[in-house]
Amino acid sequence: MPTIHRIIVFPIKSLDGHNVDASEVLTNGALRHDRRYALVDAWGKYVNGKTCPEIHRIRATFSDDFKRVSLACGQQPDSFEIATDQTRVADWCSEALGKKCRLIENEDGGFPDDSEAPGPTLVSTATLQAVADWYDGVDLAEARRRFRFNLEVEGVPAFWEDGLVAPPQQVRRFRVGEIAWQGNGVCKRCVVPTRNSLDGSQTAGFAREFVRQRELRLPDWAPRERFDTFYRLGVNTRIDSDALGAVIRVGDFVSLASSVAGES
Repeated sequence: MPTIHRIIVFPIKSLDGHNVDASEVLTNGALRHDRRYALVDAWGKYVNGKTCPEIHRIRATFSDDFKRVSLACGQQPDSFEIATDQTRVADWCSEALGKKCRLIENEDGGFPDDSEAPGPTLVSTATLQAVADWYDGVDLAEARRRFRFNLEVEGVPAFWEDGLVAPPQQVRRFRVGEIAWQGNGVCKRCVVPTRNSLDGSQTAGFAREFVRQRELRLPDWAPRERFDTFYRLGVNTRIDSDALGAVIRVGDFVSLASSVAGES
């Protein structure tokens, strides 16, 4: 039975994630505390793994109530109250990265990578393990850090989640516990997974090998028409029901819709 095995939220966009046993779903479908904060430069552009490889060297550890963060980058960590120390957090990151940053906040919906599908990203543990096996020196934990998914599903084969996405002009619906979702698309990956998650060094040929293996192993249930490139992994989601007060928990069953419907 497909079951939620792991929930990870990333309180500061592009920094380390934090495992939780349960997470409230916000009205836009995002998980509470996920990408609630983001670093931006003087022009308001994200300072993230896509544009700043040095950010991989920062280690972030969050308290379980998400009120405090400890940051380290090759030195003793410093600890901050995030809500009241935003300027100090930004100054610390500016020094670590060698570029001026400020910290911004969106408590109501975070700063998702996909504004059209701001729900939690989803993948199976078997998929992450399969991808890790394609590379020397990449284990499951490293694959998890590189791809930065919110939800991991166990009890299913590798690439099972491809079946949560429908062919073009159709919608696939599924439930996590009592919450209804749509599989909006198979996530197109960026440069971040090609780098070592702890130091930012490039893994030679990562994307090329990924594309080769992904096409070779694309399951029959995958919506092939959605793969304009095979550099795609996992599912972007959007909420399909009233999320007020809804909670996703480790151990929730994931139940698939038996059919697809036309987009409304």
